[in-house]
Amino acid sequence: QVQLVESGGGLVQAGDSLRLSCAASGLTFSMYYMGWFRQAPGKEREFVASITWRARVTNYADSVKGRFTISRDNAKNTVYLQMNSLKSEDTAVYYCAARKTPTGEYDYWGQGTHVTVAS
Repeated sequence: QVQLVESGGGLVQAGDSLRLSCAASGLTFSMYYMGWFRQAPGKEREFVASITWRARVTNYADSVKGRFTISRDNAKNTVYLQMNSLKSEDTAVYYCAARKTPTGEYDYWGQGTHVTVAS
């Protein structure tokens, strides 16, 4: 059974930093492309960042480029999202996701972790 478990969310002030973690189990983590998404209240879920198997390629939404960094540790089956210079508009539930292929739908999703940025 595949599980993705996010952690690290919380309440912070604008300008602060947070690091989210997503621990994966039940899959061969090193063979999966990983992504972070977020859903703000009343809005649709949106892409935040993605990373390839060996972390050679990362992609970011324009809204977080230069502030967020995605990384992974295949030995720990974990993907991270370092979030710096947080803004109130970053407030959302953050989800990690995994897919076997470089494009297309994600196969597995976590339950999400809440991030609230107070201005």
